[in-house]
Formats: sequence, C-alpha cells, structure tokens
Amino acid sequence: MAGEEKPENPRPRMLETTVPELIESLDLEEMDRDFYVGNPGEGRGRLFGGLVAAQSVVAAGRTVSPDAPLHSLHAYFLRPGSYGKPIRYTVDRIRDGRTFTTRRVVALQSGEAIFNLAASFAIPEVGISHQEPMRDTPAPEGLPEMNEVRARWFNEPPPDPVVTGTLEMRLVDDTDGDPSTKLEPVRNVWMRINGKPPEDPLLRTALLVHSSDRTLLGTALRPAGLTPGKDTLVTSLDHAFWLHHIPKLDDWFLYSSRSPMAHAGRALVRGAMYEPGGRRIASVTQEGLIRRRK
Repeated sequence: MAGEEKPENPRPRMLETTVPELIESLDLEEMDRDFYVGNPGEGRGRLFGGLVAAQSVVAAGRTVSPDAPLHSLHAYFLRPGSYGKPIRYTVDRIRDGRTFTTRRVVALQSGEAIFNLAASFAIPEVGISHQEPMRDTPAPEGLPEMNEVRARWFNEPPPDPVVTGTLEMRLVDDTDGDPSTKLEPVRNVWMRINGKPPEDPLLRTALLVHSSDRTLLGTALRPAGLTPGKDTLVTSLDHAFWLHHIPKLDDWFLYSSRSPMAHAGRALVRGAMYEPGGRRIASVTQEGLIRRRK
C-alpha cells in the first residue's frame, strides 16, 4: 500500500530458480533400489515445501509402471527443510495391485524426517464423468503479476523484470492486505510455467504438485486483511492432491481456492486447477499454521 512503512521483519529473500534448474532438481539420483537423493539447490530461509513434495512424487513414481500415473497424494510437512543440503528419499512399496499401486515416501535431511507422503497411482479406466465448472474470471492478460503485487505490499519499487522464477502468476483480485476491507476467503490466480515444460508426464505432474503449494494459505488471510510474509508467518502442515488429468503445462491454468474454516491458528483451504478450456485437472486441500508476527 502507498505510504505504508516497511515491517520490522522484512520478507525473506530466496534465490530465484529457473524452470530448467527446477526440472534438473527433480531428476533424482538413484542410489539403490527405492532410495533416491535430491538436490534442493541454493537459497536462503526455509525450503519451499512444494519442492520436497514434487521430489517425493518423482521418487515414488520411479518405482511404478508409467502406465499408472499418480492419482492422489496425502502428505505431512514435519520439519522445515533447508537449502544447500541433500535430501534422501526412501520409498516403501506398500502395494502393487492390478489397478492401484500404493507407495510411502519419507524425506530425510541431516538425519531427520522433514516430510512424509502416501501416494497412490492408478491405471486409467472408463467410468462416470462430471465436474464443477470453472469460475468465470477475466483472462490472465493484463492482470497484475504476483511480483508486482508483492512489491506493493512491501512498499518496494516495481520489479524488473516482472516475471521471475518458475511460475508466472496473474491475480484476478489483488486487494489483499487491506485491513479496512473484509474480503471473502476466495482467490483466483492464473499460473503459467515460466519456461518449456518437460516431455516426461511424471515430471509434469511433479511440477503441478510443486505449483499447488503456492498462494493457498494467502486465501485464508483475506477476511482478516492480513498479508502473507508481512504481518503473518504461514506454514503448510499437510497437503492432499488429486490428479484428474495429466497436465500439459504448455498454457495458463487457473488455480481457484476457498478457505471454509480457520480456527486455533490453523486454516483449511481447498483448491481446484483448471485448463483454459474449463477442464479440471487437479483438486487440492491444505491445512496450514498461521501466526501473527510479533
């Protein structure tokens, strides 16, 4: 907001990762059967949880037939991860069925478990089909980019270039952070991979899981007029993801979210991802810890 003073605790700075660097980090090193090592890259502050989730999906997927893509995952963020230190992924082969395959993945860093994931893979079959329609929103062209909005939140000069990192994010409604306005806990964000997507369907799925950890908890702050990272500390606690269609990631996709409940320092958020034509490609549910900065 114009004229706003900078917070006592300025927002953390992370080194921007490019799409090729992110794809390279998803190419885990196989050390032994069902044992992989991932490189989180360099950065400062707390490791982005979506990266650990994406690498865990790749670790599990490498032990499953390509004919059975991911259909769901349920995960817990156990401890904050760090940049610059390898992450070890151990995969347990819980079940290999004719249609469904189940895997459990534990991510360890510096000898401690930081992430736990249960993933299910399934061979596609013919069945009933329906979905909720995509929300009617403006097209992404011309909408403010997330980096521009963050610069305004923190009373900083506009970024140059505007789009950095792995995702371009265009906000349908960028009025977050105004305590005088009580907003509905609803958010719509257009997203696009800021680079060429990989050919491997498993890696594209992992990139979508990586993206699904973005912008969700900010949805729960809108009724209180709070700003993520400025006057609050937000942390993902658990994350559930259902894949309905393997993403192409060669165009925009809409991430619509709604927070039905917040209480006792925790907030629940539900999300849906849609292709521009309206096809729903994924559903997400996340609970996060939200604390005001002291």
